[in-house]
Amino acid sequence: MIYELRTYTTRAGAVPAILEANEEIGRPVRGDKYGKLEGYWYTDIGPLNQVMHLWSYEDMAERDKLRAELGKVEAWVKEYIPLIRPLILKQELRFMEAHRDLTPPSGSGHFYEFRNYRIQPGKANEWMGKFVEAMPAREKYSKNICAWVTQSPDPNEVCHLWAYKDSNERKAARDGVMGEEAWQGFAAYAGPLLMEMYSTLMWPSSFSPLQ
Repeated sequence: MIYELRTYTTRAGAVPAILEANEEIGRPVRGDKYGKLEGYWYTDIGPLNQVMHLWSYEDMAERDKLRAELGKVEAWVKEYIPLIRPLILKQELRFMEAHRDLTPPSGSGHFYEFRNYRIQPGKANEWMGKFVEAMPAREKYSKNICAWVTQSPDPNEVCHLWAYKDSNERKAARDGVMGEEAWQGFAAYAGPLLMEMYSTLMWPSSFSPLQ
């Protein structure tokens, strides 16, 4: 399984129009016939004027095949693309390998945190292995949705996605886990390997499977 995270930076104020175009045209036309939509969000804290959408495919060969087929769908090419293309300033793609199964949170009404870290070269898989080992201690406090090692464009990156009910729950989780011995051990190992750390808080769109 390969995951593709697409991040679009839009013109200021254009996110509502992007979401509307997807709700009314993009999602009905595309569905899950050309890759499975796992989640669709708009950013709130961190980089602004962005939408982030996560897709899954069996492998890169399937991804290339399905996207080629999508490019031949008339409604996609003539109705959807002309609506969103003038609104987008930048497109970024990540291709990621999951090291935990993607597991939705129970219920709805969540906001999400996407964290991406750049690790010392050659250490991403090792770092992720230790991270997964420490996950039982971390998940006492909040739900991990998935954890990935990026395959491209930066093979030294790890990414992880979290769900919270509100910012108070997020703070309580991050404070609480610091008292866990297993997490302290992980932090002592992992900290020296971290080169850069980023966090983006985001809300799910109305049509996002992850709510």
